[in-house]
Amino acid sequence: MKTTINNSFEDFKQTLSNNNKLQQEFRDNPIQAVNSIEVKNPKETDTWIYRIIVLMFGLAIIGIITGLIVLSLHENVKLNEQLITIFTAISSGAIGALAGLLAPSPNK
Repeated sequence: MKTTINNSFEDFKQTLSNNNKLQQEFRDNPIQAVNSIEVKNPKETDTWIYRIIVLMFGLAIIGIITGLIVLSLHENVKLNEQLITIFTAISSGAIGALAGLLAPSPNK
């Protein structure tokens, strides 16, 4: 049976001090005991990290598109070509990052 710990040495020490069976496994065969420990990575278990990132990229894309539409509708504002280029670069970078996050990883 695998023992699951967080991705920190402090959690490993706490788990080892509280688990008598794991202590005995380390006395008997330390290599096998280390192999029986499973490290929990927060990027794999915490879905809120990806939700927040996807939400922020989506809001950035929508905000840039909305801003360009509002600026183009105003008659008094003359859109500068550099401004359009900068907004296009930012939004295309955000779209690329969003696509990279949402694409399935090859090892899963």
